[in-house]
Amino acid sequence: MTLRVKQPGDTKRMQARWWFRVAIAALPVLTASILGQLATFPNLAPWYAGLAKPWFNPPNWIFAPVWTSLYLLMAYSVWRVVTFARSHAELQTGLVLFFAQLALNAMWSWLFFGLHNPLAGLLNIMPQLALILATMTWFRNIDLVAALCLAPLAAWVAFASLLNFEIWRLNH
Repeated sequence: MTLRVKQPGDTKRMQARWWFRVAIAALPVLTASILGQLATFPNLAPWYAGLAKPWFNPPNWIFAPVWTSLYLLMAYSVWRVVTFARSHAELQTGLVLFFAQLALNAMWSWLFFGLHNPLAGLLNIMPQLALILATMTWFRNIDLVAALCLAPLAAWVAFASLLNFEIWRLNH
């Protein structure tokens, strides 16, 4: 067994790698969150407030803490995948799936709220849910915790799909 002697600069390289992983995980998720908010907040009143909604529509105040938690879990999930992937190909496929669902996530707010179009939101959210499930499946092969971190997102987006459908149905 050979022991590797710590070289000058090893700590700095490790820190740089850690920060790079954090940036890959956090910055796109933060960007998606901000882009979604830019479309959502200006349209809550009067447009969204004036829509007919189903009996199971949650109060508006619940969305901010739920989405904050989901975005934190998404970022942590990606960080774990970037940290624990065993090959570049494994990592690349996982990141393509994750960032595709994240792009659809940000786009949904612009379709539903920005365009005032629940049908466009519905056409977006169904493939978004499929991509979340595919991402979870892929992440499970890399890191189980990373996959499980996306389970609340899948559950919420499944619920949001039903809510989106009912809002479209009640208002078209």
